[in-house]
Amino acid sequence: MTGAGPSRVIAVRHGESEANLAHREAGDRPLVYGLGDDEVRLTALGRRQSAALGRLLAALPAGERPEAVWCSPYLRARETWEIAGDGWGDTLPVTVDERLRDQEQGAFDRLNPAAVRERFPEEAARREAAGVYAFRPPGGESLTDVVARVRAFVRDLDGQAGGRPVLIVAHDSVVLALRNVLEGVQSTGPPLAPVLNASVSVWRAGEGSFEPVRFNDVGHLA
Repeated sequence: MTGAGPSRVIAVRHGESEANLAHREAGDRPLVYGLGDDEVRLTALGRRQSAALGRLLAALPAGERPEAVWCSPYLRARETWEIAGDGWGDTLPVTVDERLRDQEQGAFDRLNPAAVRERFPEEAARREAAGVYAFRPPGGESLTDVVARVRAFVRDLDGQAGGRPVLIVAHDSVVLALRNVLEGVQSTGPPLAPVLNASVSVWRAGEGSFEPVRFNDVGHLA
């Protein structure tokens, strides 16, 4: 990164979605969710989480508060920012970038893990053996694929961010990919931790790289 890149990157996973809730309620029972990944909306809890995010952003000191926003095209991410922005009371330029979409699941789309094991037992076993970074569902993406497109996105921030703090509103897979790209971590094993709904992860620009400030923080939701 050069001096024109972001001075600080704040990455947020969207608030709780209706699909998150349906998957949690299904537990170990197979579930085929009724909407495509890009169509899923926030729950009432997800909207409250997004409002709490807006209050957190409003309370940040000058120099840490984001001055531009990049957002996933998926509805739940856009709703998260709209609610947070309204609660903050500040209008920022927002860029929707396709590279910030969630990991594409291909043949596994709309299926919870139990339904994947029921319908694609051989693929489920292959995923278990290969690990989530390397495994690519039929017609979908591996986490390594997500890292590659997020790396291209981060390269493009150099020259667009103009030395400002920026906010990225996206998905758990994108937050994990940002950690890989910004910290130079080459992950091949299990992800560091489940990235929680409406969690905040922050990196600040250092000498030629980014330094983690906090990861997967949900203190503002207490």
